[in-house]
Amino acid sequence: MTIVLTLIIIAILIFFHELGHFAAARRVGIQIYEFSLGFGYRLFYVKKGETEYSLRLIPLGGYVRMAGEEPGDMENPHGFNSRTPLEKLQVAIAGPLMNFVLAVLIFIYVFSLIGIAQPVNEAIIGGVLKDKPAYQAGLKSGDKILAVNDKNIASWNEFAQTIQNSPTGKPLKLKLSRGEGIKVLSVNTVLDKGTGKTSIGIYSVYTYDRQNILTSIKLGFVQTYQITSQLLISLSMLVTGEASTSDLAGPVGIASMVDIAARGGYLLAFTGLLSVNLGLLNLLPIPALDGSRIVFALIEAVRRKPMNPDKEGYIHWLGFVFLMLIMVFTTYNDIIRLFKG
Repeated sequence: MTIVLTLIIIAILIFFHELGHFAAARRVGIQIYEFSLGFGYRLFYVKKGETEYSLRLIPLGGYVRMAGEEPGDMENPHGFNSRTPLEKLQVAIAGPLMNFVLAVLIFIYVFSLIGIAQPVNEAIIGGVLKDKPAYQAGLKSGDKILAVNDKNIASWNEFAQTIQNSPTGKPLKLKLSRGEGIKVLSVNTVLDKGTGKTSIGIYSVYTYDRQNILTSIKLGFVQTYQITSQLLISLSMLVTGEASTSDLAGPVGIASMVDIAARGGYLLAFTGLLSVNLGLLNLLPIPALDGSRIVFALIEAVRRKPMNPDKEGYIHWLGFVFLMLIMVFTTYNDIIRLFKG
């Protein structure tokens, strides 16, 4: 189910991305041969006018195949290669822009119809993460913690602080109420690599404070801006070596995060984050990504003549190979993380 859910989310993000390119290309008069969701073997297609709309086997991508981009078609007067630098810029930037727009809309929906999560300070377990110590010990959502190692607990903050201050690897004795009964369970502790603190794999009960539409619109833009800023900081840390490339996640890692987000109740917000991530990464000046097309269009505007189409095509091909290697590397990272738990 997690794999299906992940593929649906990726397909939605890619659809909106390619829809941006498609709409911008149509607006400037570029002939479009195919709008494809996915790569590889074509499973299904319909043709309307001069454009084929297809669904392909590998759902981890998509593309808009425009005239003027392939050998033998470079001189097509209705092709991408024959557009002005400004028109090329419009087409290139429209895909990432749609991802940012989608993220803003998702966050507006979350803030207005779901609300801002506010933790309840009662020491009641809201959820238990699968395969974590709390899950293995038999803790359940709705359990109210009464004491830890015979020390009475009055609030969630006190409970969380007690766990975080406990030695990692040393079991805790939890006294809790479940229904009409009282239970005593022993729970192991582990180090949460994300926070660097002791954890048992639980989270609190939340209430949700819905915002009015004007506040939600403002928060939607603010949230998108903040996520973009954090992603830029993370990218700069990768470049400077402050962050490790082993932290990069591929399709398997994304599926794992989708599973956690779905069980944690913040799947929509996580989808918004992924949309920002897709939009931002596509703006990087890496051949085969939209960012490189933007760079080529700017160079053409300065030089007042386009680059050699064959050379540009070769550069994009090298970029595609580079991206495939990155995907293999990140998938390897994901598998290693799975084996390490």
